[in-house]
Amino acid sequence: MKRRSFITSAATVSAGMVATPKVWGKDLPNYDPQGLKGNIHHSACYWCYNSIPLDQFLSDLSGLGVKAIDLVGPEDWPLLKKHNIHASMCWGAEINLTDGWCDPEFHKQLIKNYSEMIPKVAEAGYTNLICFSGSRRGMDDEEGLQNSVRGLKNILSLAEKHGVVIQMELLNSKVDHADYMCDKTKWGVALCEALGSDNFKLLYDIYHMQIMEGDVIRTIEQYKDYIGHYHTGGNPGRHEIDETQELYYPAIMEAILKTGFKGYVAQEFIPSWEDKIAALKQGVQICDV
Repeated sequence: MKRRSFITSAATVSAGMVATPKVWGKDLPNYDPQGLKGNIHHSACYWCYNSIPLDQFLSDLSGLGVKAIDLVGPEDWPLLKKHNIHASMCWGAEINLTDGWCDPEFHKQLIKNYSEMIPKVAEAGYTNLICFSGSRRGMDDEEGLQNSVRGLKNILSLAEKHGVVIQMELLNSKVDHADYMCDKTKWGVALCEALGSDNFKLLYDIYHMQIMEGDVIRTIEQYKDYIGHYHTGGNPGRHEIDETQELYYPAIMEAILKTGFKGYVAQEFIPSWEDKIAALKQGVQICDV
């Protein structure tokens, strides 16, 4: 085919595509909470919706057919029991996002906090407990890694005893969390390998790792054995996960399923819509592959 003919044909095809675009966020079918496919175990991070009282939000989750919530502590668990909503990622043992396991200065307090929280998580019937590397404060990767190993080893036998999985979240240090140590998947994987326990995993935040690394699907495939949980979010802006951003979540969810993942995927985008529950509903539909 001559170049001129090819260009003309391509232009015709392009025009047809533009005339009938497939807008994958806005053209979703009517929502049926009973019709969720069950392949993805859906959850949502409460802090993104905390302008809604927790009691009401849990009722909203039930109405969407979402059976879990992320980032809740012991004070919230009685309400979860009332609504039959599972705590898919517990918190409350961490100090904050900056004072974490990579800095020995905080080990004593963290060991105390986690040693007290791990039995509580297990007794409540939950499994996952979040943790954070904290800030570098001038440390290089290797120093921070070895510090984290020394600190975390003090709580892993207790986690193993109670069947609790400690999950360190990968966060970006470029936009949201300057100086955060665990900002690359390979660093987190090295930590998992050094600890050598099935009770320590990575919380892979898709939004954060898109900013730091990209290549999300290949990374998920390569490091599937080290990932225990997922968070979503649109990039740029950390808003809805539809066609307004650069990540195509249906393909990402399909890749997660192909790894055999049986854990939870929690929506952690910050709704920009006035109706936050409608935004969450859309996010769940997009991820329900």
